[in-house]
Amino acid sequence: MVSKYLIGAGALLSPLVSATSSAKRGLIFIPNSTTLQDNSIWVQTGSDLTWYYNYGNLPSSDYTHIPQSKFEFVPMMWGVGPNPSQDTAFHDSVVNLINTGTPISHVLSFNEPDAPSAWGGSDVTPANAALAWIANFVPLQKLGVKLGIPAVTGAPTGFDWTEQFLANCTSILQTQCPYDFIPLHWYDNLGGLQSHINQYATAFPGKKIWVTEYADPNQDLATTQQFFNQSASYMDGLASLERYSYFGAFRSNVSNVGPNATFLNNAGRLTDIGSLYLGFGLTGVVPTSNN
Repeated sequence: MVSKYLIGAGALLSPLVSATSSAKRGLIFIPNSTTLQDNSIWVQTGSDLTWYYNYGNLPSSDYTHIPQSKFEFVPMMWGVGPNPSQDTAFHDSVVNLINTGTPISHVLSFNEPDAPSAWGGSDVTPANAALAWIANFVPLQKLGVKLGIPAVTGAPTGFDWTEQFLANCTSILQTQCPYDFIPLHWYDNLGGLQSHINQYATAFPGKKIWVTEYADPNQDLATTQQFFNQSASYMDGLASLERYSYFGAFRSNVSNVGPNATFLNNAGRLTDIGSLYLGFGLTGVVPTSNN
């Protein structure tokens, strides 16, 4: 399969007519109960997408018929409850999936724990996160499941939170806190994304990085397309970056990252960005259009 990158107005990269498909690309699945027909778009024949997550611990019913080898579900423990050291519900659900025929190989944890709930974060202290990590994730690694540490925000406080979390975990275990990869979020321009990835790659050498949410929000269409083109090319070529998932798998009229950053227009048709992310060609569909 051949995938292409979008060349927006004023793009700095040389035009990329085609490139090999990217197994790194995943789906952030955010279903809308009023547009359920959109759910099949992401798994149509020829799609580049190889994995997905839905901010939850169970696979989405739309995709349970697809083998993990073709479209891998990655469970997430979104936040932490009032008994972080005793609540093992996430661990138990993953073990149950494995035992009932869904071979889980990767898991994600705590969504933006350094951010308050009003901003969409799980608002978890590093100390409580460490307790929940030890109760739910460390035993999964012993089963061969690869662990992604909490995905903090792109703010400087996120890096501080990560260091405190790992220090708490190491202190409790009296040995190095176990994990396999580092999920990151980024909502700004390409230079910032590159700097953000480099910061974590330098601080935690040898660990693979996933960018599990990213976009350059609330920009005009040309700027948005240029960011998509350059960021996809950059991440596809970065050996230390194992996977990425763009935040935009929804219609323009329900977007919280601006109307131009989405994979679908108001009528549910693939925009240029959406089509290229799936590995298809340009559609010419304007995100804000209604047909």
